[in-house]
Amino acid sequence: MLGAWLSTHDGTLLGPPDAPPPLTAVRLLTGWEPAVLPLAGAAVVGGLYLYGVHRLRRRGDAWSRWRTVLFVGLGLGSFVVATTSGLAVYDTTLLWVHMVQHMVLGMVAPVLLALGAPITLALRLLPRRGKSVLLDVLHSRVAKVATFPVVAGAIFVATPVALYLTGWYEATLRNPLLHDLNHLHFVMVGCLWFWPILGLDPMPMRLPYPMRLLAVFVTMPFHAFLGVTIMGASTVIARDYYVELGRTWGPSLAKDQEIAGGVLWASGDLIALLVLGALFVQWARASEREAVREDRRLDRLEAARRT
Repeated sequence: MLGAWLSTHDGTLLGPPDAPPPLTAVRLLTGWEPAVLPLAGAAVVGGLYLYGVHRLRRRGDAWSRWRTVLFVGLGLGSFVVATTSGLAVYDTTLLWVHMVQHMVLGMVAPVLLALGAPITLALRLLPRRGKSVLLDVLHSRVAKVATFPVVAGAIFVATPVALYLTGWYEATLRNPLLHDLNHLHFVMVGCLWFWPILGLDPMPMRLPYPMRLLAVFVTMPFHAFLGVTIMGASTVIARDYYVELGRTWGPSLAKDQEIAGGVLWASGDLIALLVLGALFVQWARASEREAVREDRRLDRLEAARRT
């Protein structure tokens, strides 16, 4: 990767490579940098999902095409774009590009993957033994603690704070392994938070809709707070790395950081609003289904009294 440090034959780390060419809209759209692990991981996960959908339909069961599109096309697709497109080419050169990548990996991809309901698909296909193992994992103490709203929300909020307000971010720029693990960490933390909130898949704890809405409202201000903090900071995040990189085009280091903070602030609030919208739609549909069930129950009681 352009931002990864190069290793000599004896494992000694060298400084960052020269900065890539000036960023343009064309380079951002066409400057793809295929990465083996993200592409292989997305292909395996997507292939298993599509195979499961094929098996389900082959035995005559229905599965929403929208779920397939959301999980494979948009969810895994956004992960691939974030890790192999121009975002990946420039993510170690410009902080604001990294911040866009961060939001895609940490919020956009997890939400779309959750809407694909992969755990539900697995439970409908696995044999009895496999289904039992998966349910045991879902209801294990570790899963209950990790998905408890206070715990998951704290991890979701603390992750970017710890990354950008300490030396960890610069460490991920200087170490290729940490850089890749950071991408995976974004996705995992996002899934840990958004999957129980959206609640399409079975989870150790199913929150009522008012609590889900409250949880999203509570975490919304933190991205804005961190974004404003980054925008107004007097010191440049990972300054030594960016100075050594020697970029001579584009915004100054301070301006780049200001833009990055704005991206974090605006996109965090926008995605949270979209999640709130999705929750309102789910709540309305659940209320309609409950009303239909209640009407049928009352109809059965009325019919029983007449007989």
